[in-house]
Amino acid sequence: MATYRKLNRRSDQRKALLRDLVTQLILHERIETTEIKAKELSRIMDKMITHGKKNTLESRRRAAQTVRFMDTDQDKNALQKLFEDIAPRYQERQGGYTRIMKLGPRRGDATEMAIIELV
Repeated sequence: MATYRKLNRRSDQRKALLRDLVTQLILHERIETTEIKAKELSRIMDKMITHGKKNTLESRRRAAQTVRFMDTDQDKNALQKLFEDIAPRYQERQGGYTRIMKLGPRRGDATEMAIIELV
């Protein structure tokens, strides 16, 4: 039995999707997606913030395997924003860095939608 959701994708497609969602959540700090994707994203994002709180070379390398190299509006990329801006905010917090708010069904295919944001 798998401990993760397959999201009706092959493993390479699923990994790419979740990497993109993690990177966008770091850049925008709030995104709208399906409820199932948001739940999977929450698990991965909590791990990324935990790596950011450790702030060692090993944790930077592990986070860099997941976070894409995309520039923010400032003079930083997404990985730098994770380690310099987002992780220090949660230094005293012991987990639960994301919040999922349900929006209701999407028009067209009635898929449950949700907003995921950093607390």
